[in-house]
Formats: sequence, C-alpha cells, structure tokens
Amino acid sequence: MPKAIRMHQTGGPEVLVWEDYDPGQPGKGEVRLRHTAVGLNYIDTYVRSGLYPNAGLPLVLGMEAAGVVEETGDGVTDLRVGDRVAYPSSIGAYSEARVIPADKVVKIPDAISDQQAAAIMLKGMTVQYLVRRTFPLQGSETILVHAAAGGVGLILCQWAKHLGATVIGTVGNDEKAALAKANGCTHTIVYTRENFTERVREITGGAGVPVVYDSAGKDTFIGSLDCLRPRGLMVSFGNASGPVPPFAIAQLASKGSLFLTRPVLMHHIATRADLVSTADDLFGVVSSGAVKISVNQTYPLSEAAQAHRDLEARKTTGSTVLLV
Repeated sequence: MPKAIRMHQTGGPEVLVWEDYDPGQPGKGEVRLRHTAVGLNYIDTYVRSGLYPNAGLPLVLGMEAAGVVEETGDGVTDLRVGDRVAYPSSIGAYSEARVIPADKVVKIPDAISDQQAAAIMLKGMTVQYLVRRTFPLQGSETILVHAAAGGVGLILCQWAKHLGATVIGTVGNDEKAALAKANGCTHTIVYTRENFTERVREITGGAGVPVVYDSAGKDTFIGSLDCLRPRGLMVSFGNASGPVPPFAIAQLASKGSLFLTRPVLMHHIATRADLVSTADDLFGVVSSGAVKISVNQTYPLSEAAQAHRDLEARKTTGSTVLLV
C-alpha cells in the first residue's frame, strides 16, 4: 500500500506522521498519479500549524507535486498512462500516490525535470501572477522583494530582471545576499544588520519604490509601507514571520494614498484556461533559460517533518523538494 505524510492534529512538525494511505481509484474526470517529487512551501507549515484552516483531519499535506499518470478515469481524453504531469494548488501532495481531477494537472515539457516541475508549480505560478497581473512590470521600475533568496524570491528576482526591472532584495545573511545577486538582484539588504526602509530610500534617492512584494508578513509590513512612493502598491502574499496584525487603514492615506492587496494563487488559476496559460508562461521562461531553477535541498518524503523544521528555521535557500 502507498504511504503518505498525514497530520491528525495541528501543531509543530512532530504532528506529521508517515503511514499507510489508500488514495483510491480514479472516478469520472480523474486520474491517479504516482508522485516522483513534491514541492515544499511555507503554506504547508501554515496549514500544519493551524494558521490556515484545513479541510478536515486526518489530512495529507502538500500543494504541489510532479508525477506520472498511472490510471485514468472515465471521460479523461487528454491524458494517458505514462504522461508526466504536475499541479500547483491541490492539497494532498505529501503522498506516494493520489487521485486528482484531470483538469487540475498540466503536462510537463520535456525540457523540465520532475524535480524542477515540483519546485516551480506553486512558487513559479505565484511569481507569474505577481509580475504579470498584480503589478505588471513594464521594465523601468525599481522594486523591493523580501526574502529574495527564498523559493519564490529567487524566481521573482530572475523574472523581474528578465522583464527589465531593477530589483532590491532583502536577505538574512551574506551567503543569501550572494545567492540573490546571482539570481537577478541588483541591490541586496541584509535585514539582520541594516534598516531596510532606510536603505531602500537611499538606493532610490528618497523616491521609494512603486511596488513591494512581501511574503514575510508581520516583521516587514509597516516598514514596507514606508518604502513605497506615493500611490505605490503593497503586495502582501505571505506570512513567513507571522500574520500581519490589525492596523489603521488611515495609515495608507497618511503614507501617500497607498494601495494594498493580499492575493492568492487559487484565484488566478480558478479556470482551466487560466491554469494552462499561467503554466505555459512559466514553462516558457524556464525552458528558455531566462529563469533558472535550482533545487537547493532535497529530503525523502518520509522526512517531511525535518524539512519543515529547516524551512521555518530559515536554514534553506531557494527551492526544496521532497523525493518519493
């Protein structure tokens, strides 16, 4: 019988249990996958801890993975047994096998490996909507990216540079600063010893930036607002340092008639057409080499708890993949 990482209660990494799991057989419009690689994401820790609501316990964690079609259900015509596929946002990925609606997966191009696909589906599609739709980069902007050496950050910095933007990135240490610079950052700020708000103002000659892409949350939120130029956009898309506490909306006025948004991927790929077009755009920049994907850490799927510990301790850089 296949195995999976399941949680029977919310809490720390210790609640993740490696146990037998029967994914069942595919019904109409579904496929059964044999996973080969599973992406690790901060959202997994939010669901595990209870910060984000879950769909009911026990629960198989994980939002993105790559694998091979093992069986197709009735009505599935565009996928065949043996096809390499991946998906970005469907909980249940921490498993050796699963059943999933066929319209939630996309075929992986030959130029992209399973590990790369598992590393980019959620993170890369997130970057796609951030730079193409939330604040469409035109090529002349100077922007601020928090956690620039993280999984989303490294993709975002490369894609933004590819589109012509000048990227300021915050990182936790000099090693991560070097990594961010090698992946598209023009300016890096080590936030553990520098005031990032002051440095952004220095770099921009006091003007501020038109957009901040912030996946950190609590620790950077107010400082990020102070980095924006008048009518700038604060894009808060994660909570790595904790959820943003309540704040007075009037601050947006006093700081320059600022805009604030809290986007999530699921609303950008809600239709099959949106999923496919987003994947095509992402696969295109990766296949061309404009965005390079490095899987910097791998763990056996059975050791997902340790992967969570390392992610939350900020010991990882770039993308992490759980191998099946």
